[in-house]
Amino acid sequence: MTCPGLIISAPASGTGKTMVTLGLLSAFRAQGLVVQPFKNGPDYIDPAFHTAASGRKSVNLDTWAMSADRIEGLSGAAHDADLIVAEGSMGLFDGVANTGEAGNGASAELSALTGWPVVLVLDISGQAQSAAAVALGFATMSPDVRLAGVILNKVASPRHEALARAGMDRVGIRVLGALPRRDAIALPERHLGLVQAEEQPRLQQILDDVGAFIAAHVDLDCLRALAGSRIATDQPALPVTPPGNRVALARDAAFSFIYPHLITGWRMAGAEILPFSPLADEVPDDSADVCWLPGGYPELHAGTLATAGRFRKGLRRFAETRPVHGECGGYMAMGAGLVDAQGVQHAMAGLLRLETSFAKRRMHLGYRLARLKSSIPGHATGARLRGHEFHYATILDQPDPPLADVVDANGQAVDETGSRQGLATGTFFHLIVPAS
Repeated sequence: MTCPGLIISAPASGTGKTMVTLGLLSAFRAQGLVVQPFKNGPDYIDPAFHTAASGRKSVNLDTWAMSADRIEGLSGAAHDADLIVAEGSMGLFDGVANTGEAGNGASAELSALTGWPVVLVLDISGQAQSAAAVALGFATMSPDVRLAGVILNKVASPRHEALARAGMDRVGIRVLGALPRRDAIALPERHLGLVQAEEQPRLQQILDDVGAFIAAHVDLDCLRALAGSRIATDQPALPVTPPGNRVALARDAAFSFIYPHLITGWRMAGAEILPFSPLADEVPDDSADVCWLPGGYPELHAGTLATAGRFRKGLRRFAETRPVHGECGGYMAMGAGLVDAQGVQHAMAGLLRLETSFAKRRMHLGYRLARLKSSIPGHATGARLRGHEFHYATILDQPDPPLADVVDANGQAVDETGSRQGLATGTFFHLIVPAS
């Protein structure tokens, strides 16, 4: 059994593909269709918007981190859907250098694997017929990727649209829609991307507006007819080893970055998830056998975390007898202190001696392959893990023993090795899946 799908991509980031994806999800949903969203590559923020627009949990698919079998199993989220709409990452062919062990993570590679045709979103501000040369290059770059057509974005006038359409007609590329310039539906951003969906007070109104905008300017029937697939959606998802049988999971605005496929995989393996909120000064459930602190935005809530005495004391007490693991923001919250963007020092939980700062921001971005020097919940010493790192923190001090040997996608060692102390462990990289 298959479900037809499309990948919404672009020549580069910042061209409007997230807005188009959200609009399509909202517009098709308004027509009564069941639409399953996916996101290519590592990303926490866009999928939350997908979920709000479609009413279904968006799932990340990643050809660098995941095997073809795992991607096919995760595609099973669409087993009861009418249509798949997947959002690409960066530019269509942008990925890492392929080292031979894994894919390169590009949206084009996901399209080739799944058979989902590409809808290319083109920002044509500052050009007209020349946009066709760009589209033609993308259409002919790979014989394994089928371009369904283009959606023209930031169209200045009817004359501008006519000129761009003439260029596309000349090279035989279908125009599926033309979107006039409209800034009113832009979503606010911060340093890791869009401001989180849960922080948008008018989110439903925004999604309704963008859905109506897309429905008015895109040929939805034609676009749906062009969808296709070669990947089965009735295959079972591959298991994911849980960190414990009863997992105390930090979940609030400061700790929201954990992939749905991990939680689903943990539950499939029989684990029970016990959420708690550090921002509400809650403590891990005492019946849990492990505590997991995901990433998020602890730097925006450092003052609240520093004064959450019950949480900090309860976490330290928990770590005396049971493992506690943190990823990125969770790792920083487990440390001794965090300096916010204004240069103010805040005391953190103190399970580790890590000191971090956002006063001088430096981007850390990319895939990570780690070999554990010590075990973490769910994974033994020597295990190889695939993940990614994306933050702006600077390490001021990391004196505890390193947790792992970590390299980037090109095999180059990185300084963010994570650390350990007693039963407390943490990493700057976010786990995607264990390496095969």
